[in-house]
Formats: sequence, C-alpha cells, structure tokens
Amino acid sequence: MNFALKWMPLVAVLALATAGCARDGFYDDRNIDYVEAQRSAPLVLPEGRNIERYRDAMPVPEATGTLRSSERFSAPSPERLVAGRATERDYVERREIGSDRWLVVGADPGMVWPQLQDFARARGLQVQASDDTRGVLETDQGRLSVRQGLREGDSEVRCDQTGRPVAACLDALEQHFSARSATASAASLAGQQIAAEDRLRLEQRGDGEWVVRIPLDIDRVWAELSHQLEADFSVEDRRELVEQNPQSHDFLINYMTASERDRGVVQIIMSPDVRQMPQHIRLALESEGPERTTLRAINESERRFLERDARELLERVAGLLR
Repeated sequence: MNFALKWMPLVAVLALATAGCARDGFYDDRNIDYVEAQRSAPLVLPEGRNIERYRDAMPVPEATGTLRSSERFSAPSPERLVAGRATERDYVERREIGSDRWLVVGADPGMVWPQLQDFARARGLQVQASDDTRGVLETDQGRLSVRQGLREGDSEVRCDQTGRPVAACLDALEQHFSARSATASAASLAGQQIAAEDRLRLEQRGDGEWVVRIPLDIDRVWAELSHQLEADFSVEDRRELVEQNPQSHDFLINYMTASERDRGVVQIIMSPDVRQMPQHIRLALESEGPERTTLRAINESERRFLERDARELLERVAGLLR
C-alpha cells in the first residue's frame, strides 16, 4: 500500500475539524457575519417625553454648505509626537519673563472666555467694558484678558492693573481655572485662532541656515520655550539646558546632534575621539517685528554642526512649542 495514502483519512478529518474551528473555535472568521445584515428601524421615543432629558450624546454640527463630489479637501494632520515630551499637562500653568506674569490654560480662547466671564461674576467685579472679539474685560479692579497661546490648544490669561500684573488676581484665576475642566462652551473668539500651518514654520534661508518662524512676540515665545526646555532638556549627555538669559532671549544647551548619534562603528574607530559627545549649541530668539520671532541654532563648540543637525534640533524644539 502506498505510504502517502495511509495519511489520507487523517488529513480529511483534520480538514473538517479545522473548518469547524474557523467558525466556532480559535480561528473564528467573522468576515461573513454581516453579509445579510439589515438596517433596523430608528429608535422612536414616546410622544410625552421630557425633551430636556434626552439630548444627542455626540451632536454633529450643521454644515454651512454642500460638498460636491468633485471638490477635494485635506484632513488635518495629527499632532506630532515628540520624544521626551510629557503626555500629561496641568490645565493651568504659570509663565513669566522679567516682571511680567500670566497664566497658560490648556484650552482654546473660545473655551476660556466664558470661564473668565464666570470668574468676574463670581468675584462680584463691576464690568465696565467687555470686548468679545479681543477677549478683554475691563473691571473696577483691573483688566482681565485672554488670547491665543503659542502652543496649539492653549490660551494666555492675564490680570493687569495700569499695565502691571496683579499677583493676587492671578492666584485667584489659577484656582478658578484649576477647579474647572476644559469642557466649557465655546464663545466668540474664533478670530484669535492661529492656523496650524502659520503657527510655526521651519524654513531654510538663502545661505542654507535652518530657522523657525514664529508669529508671536519675542517675550511670549521666550517664556514658553523656557518652560518647555526646563521640562524636556533634562537628559544627561543627550540634551541638557545649561543656561538661559531673558535679557538676550537665548538659551545654551548641551545636545547630542544627529550626526554624532548616527556615527557607525567604523567612523568611531577611525575618529580621534571614540566617544559620542554632546556639544554646546545656543538657541537664539530674534525679533523680526511686533508679532514675528525667529529661532536660530548657533554652534558654540569646535565640533561640526551640519545643516541636517540644525534642522533636526530645530524640529525637536519646534515640536515642544506646538
């Protein structure tokens, strides 16, 4: 008898058993489960229901126009993931530069504005003037304001009196916002939003230098960058914040460049310095106008600093500001 034929009955049994497992066992194939599925009738609530108790869990806003099949649109890009950046942030954070102080709230201005109005009412402040478009409340105790923050989804909240920040007011505002979530209803500050593509722009100058263009004034950028670098540039021998100077609006960092990280075994052996080492680089902010700031990366060591090194570093730093 042919040896191969002895296994034919066993093969047939295994095939049948496997077929059964494909539907009911470990190998359940559900591709055909919904082939004959039919649409069920929509849910109908009783006529005498209390409308206030029944609302859409996920309401979809009405469209303002129609989209033709021939029209094209682009979906928004997902937020960049930056190595070392914390995923959890406080809803309210402090910022300062020199004698200036303000709060950064983790919500868009349109979400923060109603909360700022609630604060004025809760404190019994006499509102003398209110500008919804600019996000400014003039009260008998000072000026409350909210505007778009540097990072996407952030707002800056200030409390000033004769042009100077009021510490007690900022303390009270911090407590007020900390006690609330970011789910307040949006108001009328959509005009303050900065388009994602215009917020930060990495570009190469004619001389080959890479820079970051930021459409905000230099003091606000310095304060935010200071906060982010203190949190992120804290890895020894990889990326470290060495010093910062608010007067000259710059930072000195120790950074392991892309060229240094990518050195192969042969390159390391042939190099006079077999160790991978970070180098001193200065991150300098330069004002180009009232709402225009340029970020540069300047090599302050004797080691080489290639264009691709500058671009990689600036991309990382720009990611901290998005």
